Amino acid sequence: MKTEVKKLDSTKCEINVAVSGELVKNKFESVFSQVSKEAKVPGFRPGKAPRDVLEKHYAPAVHEQVLKELVPDVYNQAIEEVKLDVIELPQITDVKLDRNNLSFKAVVEVTPEIAVKNYKNQKINFKTISVSADEIKRQIDSIRESRKAEGLDDKFCRSLGYPNVAELEKAVERQIFITKENQERARIENELIENTMKGLEFKLPQSLVDRQTQDTLRQTKIDLAMKGVPRDKIEEQEKLLLEKITPEAKNQVKVYLVLSQIAKKENISIDDHMPRKVMEFLLREADWQVTS
Repeated sequence: MKTEVKKLDSTKCEINVAVSGELVKNKFESVFSQVSKEAKVPGFRPGKAPRDVLEKHYAPAVHEQVLKELVPDVYNQAIEEVKLDVIELPQITDVKLDRNNLSFKAVVEVTPEIAVKNYKNQKINFKTISVSADEIKRQIDSIRESRKAEGLDDKFCRSLGYPNVAELEKAVERQIFITKENQERARIENELIENTMKGLEFKLPQSLVDRQTQDTLRQTKIDLAMKGVPRDKIEEQEKLLLEKITPEAKNQVKVYLVLSQIAKKENISIDDHMPRKVMEFLLREADWQVTS
């Protein structure tokens, strides 16, 4: 196999592929063999028609079948050989096939090269989480107001599923603590990502941006429908929705590509759990400093 790679830009490559000899010949023989078993040729029993008769009746069909089977196989071998990180189906053109040779051109979108560095030992200022009595009181007052309760007593607490005021206060404290804990974790993770992304400029693969934009648009439409917005109103807003969500979709793709690059450098498997695994790695490797 002969492969030549030409870089079109930071996210696109053109691969010229050519194979000849036994690989092509054997594929033609394999397809003809299959056709001979199933072909219905007047005057011959299935599987008994001579090769020249099969050639006359089925040569174009065999040619098409060889293309269908051989091009994907050769393309995948070529990608493996040149070690390209392809992220979208190829655009195959200039296909030429005869009984001894196959050649074609494949334009592919690839992951851009990203010079990720300084992602280890990032400083994290962890703020110790506490809940004040005043915060608990404000939360309970808010619950009372929403329920139009005049006072706070055990009877009111039981209506909420707690035996007394003390247990309600404990439950509210736990809820506030968990909320703060989640906010602190989100703040830390966002800071780690922002610091890792600092100074990184690279072209985003358009196919990934399109895919993320459409996924976000689809989810946004579902959310609006769940809120009772009529379908025709949602469709009317589609252009505005796209303008609104495209910048965020681009940012999500950028973050994903940077995390993927870290995953490759640190031998973390690229799967559906990759972003979480990389975040856990960054948290583990960070320089933690606890502040009150």
